[in-house]
Amino acid sequence: MTFNPERVDFVGLHVDDEAGNQLLQYLKHQSPEVLSRVAQAVTPEIKQIISQNVQGLIGVLPGDGFNVQVSTDRENLAGLLASAMMTGYFLRQMEQRMEMDASLMGALFDTDEEADDWSDR
Repeated sequence: MTFNPERVDFVGLHVDDEAGNQLLQYLKHQSPEVLSRVAQAVTPEIKQIISQNVQGLIGVLPGDGFNVQVSTDRENLAGLLASAMMTGYFLRQMEQRMEMDASLMGALFDTDEEADDWSDR
């Protein structure tokens, strides 16, 4: 998965809006390697949750019995994509918090075991 802001068509953004968008300017100045690394940092668990969330938003029928086509307008599609992106950012933050909690709990239990070992002497 890669993201190349130079290849994205920012239809609807006026030149003034694009020039004033600091995030867009920042993205345009990043190397493809940095963008690729960030995109690949998403875990399979997060991808699965986002996929299920998007499928729930648009409705899913079994692929073996149906040829599902979804149509929408630009504004609704933009809202769907924004929702998926925000969900991804939120999930990644929660995943990092979970990892930090597990790390701190592991350190706490290691400290408790060391304290018990020390008191046995």
